[in-house]
Amino acid sequence: METVEQVIRRRISDVLGGWYGSLETALPTVAFVVLWLLRDEVRPALFAAGGVAIILLGIRLSIGGSVRFVLTSIFATAIAAFFALRSGNAEDAFLPGILTSAAYGVGTLVSILARWPAVGFIVAAGDPGYAEHPTQWRQDKALVRVCSRLTWVLVGLFVVRVAIMLPLYLAGEVAWLGVTKIALGWPAYLTAVVIMGFMLATGRTPVTQDEGTQSGQGAAQRSGE
Repeated sequence: METVEQVIRRRISDVLGGWYGSLETALPTVAFVVLWLLRDEVRPALFAAGGVAIILLGIRLSIGGSVRFVLTSIFATAIAAFFALRSGNAEDAFLPGILTSAAYGVGTLVSILARWPAVGFIVAAGDPGYAEHPTQWRQDKALVRVCSRLTWVLVGLFVVRVAIMLPLYLAGEVAWLGVTKIALGWPAYLTAVVIMGFMLATGRTPVTQDEGTQSGQGAAQRSGE
């Protein structure tokens, strides 16, 4: 019988991007920091970041595949440009990311306390069977418990991001903000996934479900159809 950990491990792997996706999100930041160090001007640095993002979009469209990561990068670059151009301070380009991490940290914590753990929605996103009923995974109490434990890893990730980047932002350390943004982006996320994978590999929680559900099937049963 398939365990809850096996169900989650398979579905998380379905929604993760690869190395190229991480490159698409990191290169605009690299361009911004390099141009800022060379010119010490906000506008050219932002133009460089935006240009790199648009080039990456063109490459992605030509080779095919998901544009999710590069579109996310373009959107993030646009928001960063708005903040930086408005104040004229290069460090403000990193403020939206810090605020977003803080919001995600609070959101994931609240999701655990409310027993709607955020990882559960990742599980649902990886299963077409949840398309019509995206919250049906909550009928499996064991699945909710495991997803709650995994969501704590995400809470820790967002706390680390804010704890490291906020002091650098307040100190105006643009170069270090760029370095830490890249390091605490995909590499940190991958580390979180590895921790989750270890938790899933060592767990043996049987799939359960409340009696009287309309479907009569748990998440693991649907995934095997």
